[in-house]
Amino acid sequence: MSKHIEQNKLLNMLGHGRPMTRRDFLGRGLIPGVGILAAPSLLGLLMRSPAAYAQAADCGVATAAVGKVPFLAFDLSGGASIAGSNVIVGGPGGQLDFLPPEGYLKLGLPAGMTPDKANQVNTQLGLAFHADSAFLRGIVSKASPETIANVNGAVICARSENDTGNNPHNPMYGIAKAGANGSLVALIGNDSSESGGKSRAPTTMVDLSIRPTKVAKASDAAGLVNTGKLATLMNPEDAALVMKAVEQLSAPKINKLTESQLVKTLMTCSYSQTTAAATKFTPAALDPTQDSKLTQIFTADNLKNEVFMRTASVMKLVINGYAGAGTIELGGYDYHDSTRANGERKDFAAGQAIGAALEYAKVMQKPLMIYVFSDGAVDSNGQIDNSTDGRGKCVWKGDNSSTASVFFLVYSPKGRPQLTASTKQQIGFFKANGSLETTATPISNNVDQLAAAIVLNYMALNNDVGKFGQVIPSNGLGAPSAWDKLIAFQPIV
Repeated sequence: MSKHIEQNKLLNMLGHGRPMTRRDFLGRGLIPGVGILAAPSLLGLLMRSPAAYAQAADCGVATAAVGKVPFLAFDLSGGASIAGSNVIVGGPGGQLDFLPPEGYLKLGLPAGMTPDKANQVNTQLGLAFHADSAFLRGIVSKASPETIANVNGAVICARSENDTGNNPHNPMYGIAKAGANGSLVALIGNDSSESGGKSRAPTTMVDLSIRPTKVAKASDAAGLVNTGKLATLMNPEDAALVMKAVEQLSAPKINKLTESQLVKTLMTCSYSQTTAAATKFTPAALDPTQDSKLTQIFTADNLKNEVFMRTASVMKLVINGYAGAGTIELGGYDYHDSTRANGERKDFAAGQAIGAALEYAKVMQKPLMIYVFSDGAVDSNGQIDNSTDGRGKCVWKGDNSSTASVFFLVYSPKGRPQLTASTKQQIGFFKANGSLETTATPISNNVDQLAAAIVLNYMALNNDVGKFGQVIPSNGLGAPSAWDKLIAFQPIV
C-alpha cells in the first residue's frame, strides 16, 4: 500500500494524477510518439536549477525500420464491390479465365460490359481492372503515367462476413512484427479502435504495446510532436532545451520510485525520447497541409473533404517513415440501395485516395504496399441504373459475402514489381455462377489466415519470407513449402 502512496505523491509532484489509460500515458510522454506537455511553473524551475541543463542519458528515439516497405491498409467499411466490377476476377485459370455472363451479372456487370467483350479490360496497373472500374478511374485521376508504370497488384478471392467489424481483416500488428516501424510511432489509424479501423485485427497478432495512434486529420498528425504553448513562447532550440530540463528535473524524482529498475528505465527513457522527438521533429514537418509536394496531389479544396484529409494525414506519416504502417478507414461502403450511382461515387473517391498515395510514394521515391479490403460484398439482380453516375451498370441489391475479394497494389521506384509466376495475379478463383470457390486456398474462407497471407506477401516484398514462421507462428498457412502458392511478388528491396 505504501508503495502506491509514494507513487501517487510522485505523480502529484510532477503535476499529474495517476495515469489510468493509454491516453493518459500518451499525454504524459510515457509512451513514445506523443504530444509533449510542460508545467506552468517550468521557467521558474529552470531559473532555480542550472543542473537541469546537464546532458541526459541517451535512450534514443525510435528509428524507421531501414529498408522496410511502407504499408497502407484501406478499410472500406460496409461491404464494397471489389470483384468483377472493379478488379477482374475469373476461374481457376486466373483473372482472364472469364466467367459466363450470368456470373458477371451477379457481380454488377450487364451483358454488354462483361470482360470478354472488346475493350472491357484494363491492365495499366499490371493487375487487370474492368475498363470502367470506378476504382481505376479514381486512381488514374491522381496517379501519373510514370507512377502507374511502376505499379503491379494481385487480387485474392476470399470470403468475409457482411457489415461487421468482427472480420479480423486488419494485419497491422503482423506488419509491425514483420519489421515495419516509424521514427515516431509504429502504427497509426483513422479510428481509436484496437486496429485503427473498423475491421478488427486477428487476436493472435495483437500487441497492445504498439496499439495504433489515432490520426484522422492534420492536427492529429502534427500533434504527435507538440510542445504546446512553448512553441509560441520561444524558438525551437529553446523549446528543446526546456524539454531537456523537464527530463532532468523528472529524473531525480523517478529515481525515488520503489518500482523495479525496468519500470524506472522505461519512464526515464520515455522522457528522453519525448525530448529528442521535440528536438528532431516539428509539428509543421508532420502536417500534410504544409507539405508542398503533397498539396500538389491533394489540393487545398481536396483537403476540405474528410476522405482526402484522412488519407493525406496517414499517408504522409507512413510514406515518410514517421509511422511504420497505417489504416485509412473510409465509411459508407454498404451502398446496396437499389442504385448503382452511389456505389460508383464511393468507389471513385476510394480510387482517388489510393491513387494519391501511390503518387506521393513516387514523389518521395519510396516503395509502397497498399492493401484494400471490405467487410463482405454486394450483388446484383441485373436491374440497370441508366443515370449519369449509374453509367448503365447493374444496381446493387443486397449484401453477399460469397462475392467478396481483397486486392493489394505495390509501387516500386525501381520499376514495376515482378510476379513470382504469371498465375499469381489472382489467388483463388470464382465459380461460373459468380460466387467465389471457398475451398480454392487456405485463405479463401478464413479471414484470420487471409490477414496472415497479407503479412506473408509483405515479408516477401522485403525478402524476409524465411522469418515468417517466427513472426506469425500460428498462421494456419501450412508448411513453408506451401507458402509459395500464396506469394504474388518477388522482393522489391
